[in-house]
Amino acid sequence: MNIRETIEKWEQETLSPYASLSANTRGRERKEPLCDIRPEYQRDRDRILHSKSFRRLKQKTQVFLAPEGDHYRTRLTHTLEVSQIARTIAKTLRLNESLTEAIALGHDLGHTPFGHSGEYILNKICEDGFAHYKQSVRIVEVLEKDGKGLNLTWEVRDGILNHRTSGHPSTLEGAIVRLSDKIAYINHDIDDAIRARMFKEEDLPCEYTDVLGRSVRERLNTMIHDIILNSMDKPEIRMSEGMEDAMQGLRKWMFDNVYKNEIPKGEEGKAQQMITQLYDYYMKHVDKLPMEYVLLIVNTGEKKSRVVCDYIAGMIYMQLTSLRSCSFPNGGTYIKAALRYRREIHTCTIQMKS
Repeated sequence: MNIRETIEKWEQETLSPYASLSANTRGRERKEPLCDIRPEYQRDRDRILHSKSFRRLKQKTQVFLAPEGDHYRTRLTHTLEVSQIARTIAKTLRLNESLTEAIALGHDLGHTPFGHSGEYILNKICEDGFAHYKQSVRIVEVLEKDGKGLNLTWEVRDGILNHRTSGHPSTLEGAIVRLSDKIAYINHDIDDAIRARMFKEEDLPCEYTDVLGRSVRERLNTMIHDIILNSMDKPEIRMSEGMEDAMQGLRKWMFDNVYKNEIPKGEEGKAQQMITQLYDYYMKHVDKLPMEYVLLIVNTGEKKSRVVCDYIAGMIYMQLTSLRSCSFPNGGTYIKAALRYRREIHTCTIQMKS
């Protein structure tokens, strides 16, 4: 019996009867030899962690498109917070922690520059539409590894696809990530909004904070405990009715007072204009795309509009924090400046000079 088999045996003997066992995975689209050390879900976690798409999350903003300061959340720190919350719940419920972590780390790989503002405009201009949760799956199935994808297990891909509010994950581990995503972004977005001086903690409606707590720490502790107490030894992951109502009420309040507020959305028009310009340009000049994207069209017959969307959604240099200091030659467009430095598109920072 090798190390992997020993771990799989431990899972069978220790985990909840409702847990997803590594040995019982529905498998990968392409069969591979099993690892002698790591169970399948742990391998998936490692593949996501070492992927290019995961590294790019550090240069994609969360709510504030052009934050001034070092402590605002990025899409990467959001992902890590989701993972921490989800792992805590999964471990306590004796569910599969490796599967939970893999889904959490991969759930937002498909997010665009400028967060949901970028997603909105790509969905509007792209021929086949655009949704970040579908793009996350496309990244792990197709775009990573030069068109080969990461070849993840079915359970991880299902959890990534169904992490959205309207999703229905097939595993309890996926259901944990779905709830943990909301818990994380509601609370860290409150923290960031307070940092941006949009409001104070005491401005939050008492009808929600009386139930959830009066600080980020209290709310996280309250909601995590509630999920654990209401899901222990049960075939479902759920919150108590009063707790879920309070969480959804606070979420709606955040949409009305933060997500649609002019402070975080102040640069949205410029951001969407940049994305539109880039889309129009590359639709007319596909040969200017990096070779890995051109080959998707030539070798696999992918639609041009789909590949252009793939490229733009994966960009990191377009963050407003970089573009603020740019000067564009002779009043030129963002495109002209971007093309001069196309080879640096996938680096962390870009400096553009006139």
